[in-house]
Amino acid sequence: MKLNKADILKALENISAPGEGQNLVESGAVTNVQVFGDEVEVDVTIKNPSLQAKKKTEVEILKIIHKEVYEKAKIKVNLKVDAPTTPKVNQIKGNPIPGIQNIIAVASGKGGVGKSTVTANMAVTLAKMGFKVGLLDTDIYGPSMPIMFDVALEKPLSVNVNGKSKMKPVENYGVKLLSIGFFTQPNQAVIWRGPMASKALNQMIFDAHWGELDFLLLDLPPGTGDIHLSIMQSLPVTGAVVVSTPQEIALADARKGVAMFQQEAISVPVLGIVENMAYFTPAELPNNKYHIFGKDGAKNLAEDLDTPFLGEIPLVQSIREAGDVGRPAALQTATPTEEAFEELTRNVVQELVKRNTDLPPTEAIKITTMAGCAAVKKK
Repeated sequence: MKLNKADILKALENISAPGEGQNLVESGAVTNVQVFGDEVEVDVTIKNPSLQAKKKTEVEILKIIHKEVYEKAKIKVNLKVDAPTTPKVNQIKGNPIPGIQNIIAVASGKGGVGKSTVTANMAVTLAKMGFKVGLLDTDIYGPSMPIMFDVALEKPLSVNVNGKSKMKPVENYGVKLLSIGFFTQPNQAVIWRGPMASKALNQMIFDAHWGELDFLLLDLPPGTGDIHLSIMQSLPVTGAVVVSTPQEIALADARKGVAMFQQEAISVPVLGIVENMAYFTPAELPNNKYHIFGKDGAKNLAEDLDTPFLGEIPLVQSIREAGDVGRPAALQTATPTEEAFEELTRNVVQELVKRNTDLPPTEAIKITTMAGCAAVKKK
């Protein structure tokens, strides 16, 4: 028996396309029908990739042609799947802390570059400018903020908020502060694996009563590891500041720190790079600059990465002394140190305003088993 192509198409109109409201012909799933006597070859493309959908479609085509056209027809079904490719979305709506407007992560690829010192002085400078500021010391294994704010012996109090017990951050110099250092002894080492450290961080973030804040600064530990991912999974970080010293070995790690935030799975805007210990100025020779660790290294890196350069902080003995006695150097009035931190902080705020104007709010990231953990590919 010689079959007719029109009869085949009419029969196929009785089959619904998997996952669509139209039949196979209306939806365009049937891409071709060829008839050779009693032989039929049907090319079909469906969008449902499941094995069940493919098998069901093939069986229904065979049945309907045998029933409606010719029961002894020899039928060959060429079935393809054209599943719509949806872009991988690694960002999901996170858990913003009510009342906190901006969250700034201060990071460094390398330890010993003065990241905590820069964070502490930025915090007190923001407070001096009239902003409401909080600071979370996320360095679980080496917390330093309690000493830098002269509150090492303080303990966060418990307060009742809407029927729930919350930690009240310790406050000094107009900055609200939480650190794992408040919950450990000075000579006690924190020997925790990643999940334990992450749980402690989440408690300090979400079980704290921060109140209304314009800025929450996060003092991140060195490197690009587990704590960083935990923080960015937990919080919608508004922007990141990367701290480096001018020498090449620190710049190599700072480059990795910038790349971490720029990675597709993380995608946190980098507000800029800070050059700490940019030059040494002796107190008795305030106009002299000695570039002990090299000159303009972080500034050149910022240009190379097309990232804002936020400012340079000198290597001054009083900055170290101020941190050791628990009174950040930016609180010293009418000094070059105060001016340097004020310029840095103004630049950070300026870049943050630009970021909030030009970009949508950052969301906490969703990192699966492997996403966000691979080496960053250089574009």
